[in-house]
Amino acid sequence: MRTDDVLTAEAVEFLTDLDREFRDRRAELLARRAERLDRLAGGELPDFLPDTATVRGGDWRIAPFPDEIADRRVEITGPVERKMVINALNSGAKVFMADFEDANSPTWENCIQGQRNLTEALDRTISLDTGEKRYELNDELAVLFVRPRGWHLEERHFEVDGAPASASLFDFGLYFLRNHARNGRYLYLPKLESHLEARLWNDAFGFAQDRLGVPRGTIKATVLIETILAAFEMDEILHELGEHSAGLNAGRWDYIFSVIKKLGRRPEFVLPDRADVTMAVPFMRAYCELLVRTCHRRGAHAMGGMAAFIPSRRDPEVNAIALEKVREDKDREASQGFDGTWVAHPDLVPVAMESFDRVLGDRPNQIGRVPDGETRAADLLDVASTPGDVTEDGLRSNVSVGIQYLAAWLEGSGAVAINNLMEDAATAEISRSQIWQWLHHGRISPEDVRRVTDEEVARLGDGFDDARAIFERIATEPEYVEFLTLPAYDRLVETTG
Repeated sequence: MRTDDVLTAEAVEFLTDLDREFRDRRAELLARRAERLDRLAGGELPDFLPDTATVRGGDWRIAPFPDEIADRRVEITGPVERKMVINALNSGAKVFMADFEDANSPTWENCIQGQRNLTEALDRTISLDTGEKRYELNDELAVLFVRPRGWHLEERHFEVDGAPASASLFDFGLYFLRNHARNGRYLYLPKLESHLEARLWNDAFGFAQDRLGVPRGTIKATVLIETILAAFEMDEILHELGEHSAGLNAGRWDYIFSVIKKLGRRPEFVLPDRADVTMAVPFMRAYCELLVRTCHRRGAHAMGGMAAFIPSRRDPEVNAIALEKVREDKDREASQGFDGTWVAHPDLVPVAMESFDRVLGDRPNQIGRVPDGETRAADLLDVASTPGDVTEDGLRSNVSVGIQYLAAWLEGSGAVAINNLMEDAATAEISRSQIWQWLHHGRISPEDVRRVTDEEVARLGDGFDDARAIFERIATEPEYVEFLTLPAYDRLVETTG
């Protein structure tokens, strides 16, 4: 595959220097994650940090953000695939978050072609002719944000001093190098677990801007609060990003996955079926309330979570029921104080827009509204109050979704429509993590998992052997595997080169 138009000599030099500058700190922070997980497994519970109390109590606000991102009431997300980029930018949403992370299968071709697609999008030259239809950009487009991969991931197709580069620095560095003069400066940052990880991003932004002669503060980044540990450091994360800070997002699916990963060895943190863990349950409601209050105190956007429903053109009844649930969810977020929300499909943009239009009217956001109240550590940790049960239907759904998603991921697709929902790596992580947790606490048996897996794979048909092997292993082995995408990436590189 040709890469020299993307990985130019300048790009290789810049990415190499960027990785060398920050690889030791990245390794140290990943080691801190492992040490913290050991402490949590030993009985420690997350809490607000005493050492940063002055940051939480201080009277400070983030730097002003550009007018073009003042109104973010509906954001659409999806992979960096060509058709998706065009349709999402044309969708009527205020922002399109182009995703190199959970919605992207990181084949080398996807990662390199994704960079080409985004540059063409910013140049407004991107198009696609399928033979049946031609896709081109409209006059009015969403603002482009880009999500690089998380700190835990590596890019094995680009080595620095004989070792794979950080996938985070590769995605960010290549995008910013190619597009900083095209207003390619808005980012989403995934999977952070501490304010020190935000500090690393801030320093990487400073390095890149200085190196390229771009004024500091040009980059604006929104952080996904999608780990239970980051929930206790929201103020600190905004503070560490300083002039590059643009708000926080409630990344609901990864957040649920994180609760299981970090705390799931304890019986009081056993979650019921995924469908029962709604945003209205106590620990999720507390997380949202804290996020809105924190952001608005600091003059930052508070962004709501994903509506993953994929409308069906064949079943109006299913659509009507699902759209009503989406509407209720977006009405709740708007009334809770969020400044915007996420959708996964263009058909949901008008539904979400209506909910936020009703609350915001002509205002671009409701940052000036700071909700009353206080969120305690016990509120964020009140998983035990979540209603619902562990059922065979829940097990069956987790097995089916997890294997189907992983099979598609191994074939190069990172966003997959399954049962009228857009599934990505985050929802697959919930699926396998719940099975592991239920086994760990005796809520289901290994025999249950084998039987249901046999039945679901038989129903799905051929072509799922690799996905089944990986999913079954990481869902059932005694030691919890931190990320599904780590062993899956091993297999992806083996099969795609």
